[in-house]
Amino acid sequence: MSNRSALLLDKFLCWWSAQVLRFSWLVILLFIITCAASIDYTINNLGVNTDTSKLLSQDLPFQKNRSRWEQAFPQDAATIQLVVESPTAEQTAIAAKLLAKRLSENKQLFEYVYIPDDNVFLKQQGLLYLELEKLDDLSTTLADAQPFIGHLSQNYHLQGLLDILGKALENTDEALPTDLDPLLEQIDQSLIAVQSNQTRYLSWQKLLAVNESSDRNTLRSVVSARPIADFNSMKPVERSMDFARSVVRDIQLQDPQVSIRITGKIALEEDEMRVLAEDTVYSGLFALALILVVLYLGLRSVKLVLCTLIALIMGLILTAGFATIAVGHLNVLSVAFAILYIGLGVDFSIHICLAFRECWEHHMTSEEAIKKSVKILGSSLFLCALTTSIGFFAFIPTDYEGVSELGLISGGGMFVGLIVSLTLLPALLKVFSIKQLSHTQVTKLPDWLCTFPIKYARGIRYTSILLAIVAAFSLNYIYLDSNPVNLRDQSSESVVVFKELLKSKDRSPFVLIGLSDSLENAETLATRVKQLPAVNKTITLSSFVAKDQEDKLEIIEYLGFILGTDLGSFDRPLEQADSRQGLIDLRTKIALALANPAGNTSPELLDKLNQDISSFIGFADASEQPGSIYQQLDTSILGLFPHTMQQLNTSMQAYFFGLKDISAYIRQNWVSTSGIYKVIIDPRNDLNIAANLAEFATEVQSIDDSVTGLPVSDLAAGKVMTKAFIQAFSTAFIVIFLVLLIILRSFRNTLLVIWPLLLAGLLTVATNVLFNNPFNFANIIALPLLMGMGVDSGIHVMHRLYAGVKEGEHLLQTSTARGVFFSSLTTLLSFTSLAFTNHQGIASMGLLLAIGISFTLICTLIVLPAFSHKRVPL
Repeated sequence: MSNRSALLLDKFLCWWSAQVLRFSWLVILLFIITCAASIDYTINNLGVNTDTSKLLSQDLPFQKNRSRWEQAFPQDAATIQLVVESPTAEQTAIAAKLLAKRLSENKQLFEYVYIPDDNVFLKQQGLLYLELEKLDDLSTTLADAQPFIGHLSQNYHLQGLLDILGKALENTDEALPTDLDPLLEQIDQSLIAVQSNQTRYLSWQKLLAVNESSDRNTLRSVVSARPIADFNSMKPVERSMDFARSVVRDIQLQDPQVSIRITGKIALEEDEMRVLAEDTVYSGLFALALILVVLYLGLRSVKLVLCTLIALIMGLILTAGFATIAVGHLNVLSVAFAILYIGLGVDFSIHICLAFRECWEHHMTSEEAIKKSVKILGSSLFLCALTTSIGFFAFIPTDYEGVSELGLISGGGMFVGLIVSLTLLPALLKVFSIKQLSHTQVTKLPDWLCTFPIKYARGIRYTSILLAIVAAFSLNYIYLDSNPVNLRDQSSESVVVFKELLKSKDRSPFVLIGLSDSLENAETLATRVKQLPAVNKTITLSSFVAKDQEDKLEIIEYLGFILGTDLGSFDRPLEQADSRQGLIDLRTKIALALANPAGNTSPELLDKLNQDISSFIGFADASEQPGSIYQQLDTSILGLFPHTMQQLNTSMQAYFFGLKDISAYIRQNWVSTSGIYKVIIDPRNDLNIAANLAEFATEVQSIDDSVTGLPVSDLAAGKVMTKAFIQAFSTAFIVIFLVLLIILRSFRNTLLVIWPLLLAGLLTVATNVLFNNPFNFANIIALPLLMGMGVDSGIHVMHRLYAGVKEGEHLLQTSTARGVFFSSLTTLLSFTSLAFTNHQGIASMGLLLAIGISFTLICTLIVLPAFSHKRVPL
């Protein structure tokens, strides 16, 4: 900076501080009024955009592809998935159907609800989707079971079932099947479960091999629902999610064996904002508490701490107002601006208060100390605000809009902090009338430590260069994690269930979606993609047209003839009968069968069943309400029987159909109103593994680069993040270098400030690699920020080195060194509090910033003096 410029700036700062001190109460009043207006404006106008798809520019190709898909099939976008699971296929289907019904009835909260693999059309035509061989096997099983079904239709109670089993054991009816072991074993387990007071249902679908004939996992069903969201709210789907959870609780109370868990894009975002809302408040309060402790240790004055705290809070309020005006909303990343401001905004106040202390200890009056502090620090504080804001502003031109907004808010916040520190803080210091301070012993550090950077300058220089070379090798091991799921709380239900689904080949949420303007083109794409090693299968509208329908319909017609009207007889409650007598009669038949073995029934199983029947009867008869115990057994064995029979009865009504006959319910999910056809592409491998995800997305995109879906979005987002990081870091480095060069007017001195920052950056990256803390959506902003923040300390140290220190005093004993140390410590503690949040992205950002600030502090106080001990005046 030229002598003329420096002189003009000194004059301005002297005039400014004089005016502030002259009208101190007016300044404070104006700030109070402005903060009140800022609070009111922020509350009424600051929105929250929790849609993570908006974190990256909407003009990117993959974002346009996603938007095209969501516009064509809005029911697929912004949904939650309610994953229903139970021990039996029947319980799962019943619970899923009830859940879908309850949710769809509330049109104020849910726009669209459906079960992809469960609707009237699929139920009726279900048997036609089986392979011919499996359908033939099912036909044989059901034909063998016809005597049981027929007998139960006339004797619809547990005693009727036990009676027909007794006849089978007597082998008096050759039409009865000989392999009774599976049914007997299930009845035996039900006896044990009821006696042990455990809920258990016999699965007739499994017993009759109905679900074993299908390749779908019928123990799990997914209900997809699109809640009506308000993205201007911090919790945009809170009402919808609360209602869904209340329905889930009701269903699980009815059947405790049913598990319903919620995941999907909206649920993940809702959980994320919940964690952020909770953890940001706690982290902010924790950071503020730590900062107050550090401030007191550094300033040694309650009044100085109070002045700093008031300035910090008012600066934060004004920054929130600036965010409202400049952006208008917060996103999942920019919500962290408050923590960033607390950690950085306090630095200016610390330096001024420490300089004030030092001047006061030199027997200046309070006003003289304030003026002197503003004069000697004003220019360096302005430069610090400028360079720190550059680290934030460097993200504004990038396609990473989430961080771009954070950069704009926090960068502007640095100038808010500067104005507050040079205006409000001096006024507060004047009003608080600080007339007495305890003298600080600044020479507590041992002499060897104070002289260390100068005494061992040569060794420090060589060591720093060597460390930089070694750390540079870590750049080859940098890993970028672009999966946003890994940023969230890994213990939350939505993340746990989401990762479970990723392992599934049939229900993975990481499917890819292809769009075609005709069914023919959709089929061509599906055929080509299906050949890829990373693809499990593809689904189009044509996939719903069953093959070999004529042959299958012949089998179904034969089954209908064999089973007759019996299947339609089970739409009524179980009849009352004497289950106890039925067990006694069966026990008698078992004893006869054991005495005269016949058929293939296992003697060991019969003997066990005989003992368990006796035990159960004794248990039930000894209970206070024997009738209730026997009723539990009835329900355990036959409770799900009607559902299976009704499902079979519906599937007996199958008919020949073609593409045009597919129901509108299915068609609307595969053909848009504008004539766009959808192709679903399922992955073959577990996409929890990043390499599998990249392989899947890359292979499919090699066939069609317009496909969309989470794998493509994550892969593309990773590239955008990398580009944004390189662009932001390069911009921050070049602009900061030029700013320093212009102001310091010395290439050597500029390098002296920059070199410790580069070294700290390399050491930070190396440590990050060592801790296996990959770069991600959140922490990628750390290095450009460290460049902006770290240069502040270098500027203060350089300013003090070239301004000179008192005779017999060393740099590390000055108020500048204490200011650098305590300001870095407050920033470090603020960011460290982020490392303990449950949001993995914010936590990784906090960890990375904490590591970086630690290295920056060491390099600034040790390495910079070592390189600059042979200095020339500015």
